[in-house]
Amino acid sequence: MDKVEKVTEALKKVAVGGDKKPKKEKKGAPAGDVADAGPLELNPPASFLQERIELFDRLFKEQEEELAKRPHEDILITMPDGSIKPGKSYETTPADIAKGISNSLYKRTVVARIDGDQLWDIERPLEKSCKLELLDFNDEQGKFVFWHSSAHILGEACERRFGCSLCIGPPVDNGFYYEMALPGGAAVTSSDWTPLENIVSKIVKEKQPFQRLEMSKEDLLKMFAYNPYKQHIIKDKIEDGTRTTVYRNGPLIDLCRGPHVPDTSRIEAFAILKNSSSYFLGDANNDSLQRIYGVSFPDKKQMAAHKKFLEEAAKRDHRVIGKQQELFYFEECSPGSAMWLPHGMRINNAIMDYIKEEYWKRGYDEVMTPNMFNTSLWEQSGHLAHYKEDMFILDVDKEQFGLKPMNCPAHAMMFRHRDRSHKELPLRFADFGVLHRNEASGALSGLTRVRRFQQDDAHIFCREDQVKTEVADLFDFMRGFYGMLGLEFKLKLSTRPEKFMGEIETWDRAEDRLREALNEFAASNGGVTWELNAGDGAFYGPKIDIAVLDCLNRSWQCATIQLDFQQPINFSLEYQTSEVVHGHADQAKSEAAKPAPAPAATEEAHEAAEKKDGKKKPLLVKKPVTPGCARPVMIHRAMAGSIERFTAILCEHFAGKWPLWLSPRQVIVIPVGMGFLDYAKEVAAILKKQHIYVDVDSSGNTLQKKIRNGQLAQYNFIFVVGDDEKKNRMVNIRYRDDTSTQARDVPVPLDEAVEKLCKLKADRGIYNPFPPAAKEEKKA
Repeated sequence: MDKVEKVTEALKKVAVGGDKKPKKEKKGAPAGDVADAGPLELNPPASFLQERIELFDRLFKEQEEELAKRPHEDILITMPDGSIKPGKSYETTPADIAKGISNSLYKRTVVARIDGDQLWDIERPLEKSCKLELLDFNDEQGKFVFWHSSAHILGEACERRFGCSLCIGPPVDNGFYYEMALPGGAAVTSSDWTPLENIVSKIVKEKQPFQRLEMSKEDLLKMFAYNPYKQHIIKDKIEDGTRTTVYRNGPLIDLCRGPHVPDTSRIEAFAILKNSSSYFLGDANNDSLQRIYGVSFPDKKQMAAHKKFLEEAAKRDHRVIGKQQELFYFEECSPGSAMWLPHGMRINNAIMDYIKEEYWKRGYDEVMTPNMFNTSLWEQSGHLAHYKEDMFILDVDKEQFGLKPMNCPAHAMMFRHRDRSHKELPLRFADFGVLHRNEASGALSGLTRVRRFQQDDAHIFCREDQVKTEVADLFDFMRGFYGMLGLEFKLKLSTRPEKFMGEIETWDRAEDRLREALNEFAASNGGVTWELNAGDGAFYGPKIDIAVLDCLNRSWQCATIQLDFQQPINFSLEYQTSEVVHGHADQAKSEAAKPAPAPAATEEAHEAAEKKDGKKKPLLVKKPVTPGCARPVMIHRAMAGSIERFTAILCEHFAGKWPLWLSPRQVIVIPVGMGFLDYAKEVAAILKKQHIYVDVDSSGNTLQKKIRNGQLAQYNFIFVVGDDEKKNRMVNIRYRDDTSTQARDVPVPLDEAVEKLCKLKADRGIYNPFPPAAKEEKKA
């Protein structure tokens, strides 16, 4: 099963990045008009279908006969509430357990989870005593299984309609897709959507069971001999002599790790959302394929709600708002690198300014590091081995350099450039340096996925006993930052994975400190509860995963808190300890007593390499900790993460209606006639001196047209000035976010207006500093 998982995950990773920009389709029949769409299904069906089924039937019968010979022994099945259900191995299924509790539970159950981590088909017999959970569509893993099964149903519909060669069909964050090559290089069009949905309806009514079969690599190559893409996947990803699984529903048989829903009738609501072109394995040198995206739900009510959600999300699309408000754009000559326009940079700078203010309060030191390093540095840090494909590697003077995708190695070198004392800790380096990551071209998407970006990256070097305090301060930072923006967030503690570096005792201590910090934060005013994400920590240390929820309740990954024990070893980081700092003197003695680790490059090998190509190379050698010293803990942290991505999130969260302190268009001054233009300009000049972004509408439009244009441009405040305002040095104010002020005629003294606007901006508040008079009288 591990082989199947590796195949699917590897392909999903490259395939998600496989799109080019979808080609614009020629306008023709709408999705609901099938008059020109041709026959619903191929008749006769593609010849490979029957050949594939015959091989499956033979091997499936052999598998069933072999499983029948397995011993049917008594097993115990432990439920989440602690109750224990008796069963028989290779006989009792999760479905049996669900039906024994209630039929409604069985109908809701999508998939089972065994012993906390292994997903299991509910109609597949259990093989041993286990802990059993029954997951429905509302569970995240249950939802992905549901969508994975829906992708197979879409794949069957495509084979029946087109006779195509399927590639892969994974679940993704908001549904699923299937990728395929149509005969003759044909393209999918919107006129195919309704026919495909009609075939899906037939498949659902047929109540086709999902059947699981383990197969050898040799048999897989026979089964998919007609399909060059499956052939490539099988040959490239599945090792000789190993077995993997396929799943069948109706005539569809596909290479798949599973699991799946019991049968196709579970998919009650299904819709195709879009289609696009892509490249096989995400490589533009490979064949061009067709990709169809869809979404599905257990009932039609959820589908209707989702379509409303999609309509609202489309209105908030940051790419659309970015164009409307002239915030940013992209040039083809530099894909994945945003061209920040003046109004976009106002937002960018406002975010940066807030973070820098917090850095000052919280004791961070801002640093700047180079954009490019010799690959020997990335080899030392481990990034070259694990991250090279995502880096931009350059040949310079017959040596290789890499544009930095992250700042941690540079900050580690900055820490070690001189001797450090325990009195300096914690040491907090913050860096807004430009980063580059070689994202697949098809994965690029507005500001949310780019190649060139900046982030509020910082690394804290501290003692182990300081970890809890530092993490508590990061929680306080998050609470203030996200709370100010109206963003909620969720926390997960990801603990030691199977493959890890370092000592278990060190991991245990670090995890305990993170638990303590999480518990204290959860119990504090405004704190949030947390979940355990066992075994999902980074190989170098445990971490806290933070998901931000916007106003549409969409989850975004922004902040991160990661403990790192490995980079301090990789870069021989150490600080001088004190006798009063318990535990570190012992740690220093313990590490010093151990044999020195093998250096990344011995001096002999280093000299040989230099002699070979005549180039001076940096010597990076791991050293054991010096007696009387200890390794610091390195905390990787970010609050906003990528500034580009965070701007996109806020753009969609606020739907382009930025709060004043973030807004690129804060005030527009509108004279009721050209005779009051000088006063309008005077008001604007006063506001500009207070660093308020202000414009004057000097056009010849009518007053109502000017006001309407200001509202559409999302100015926070519209100042209207005429004869009375000019004589009395006042302004008539309309506030964008309070409709009760849209038609008011209550002038405010200019000095008062400026003062209140400055306070609102300094507070970074989201309120109306000029409440309607009626409300003020009521309060009085």
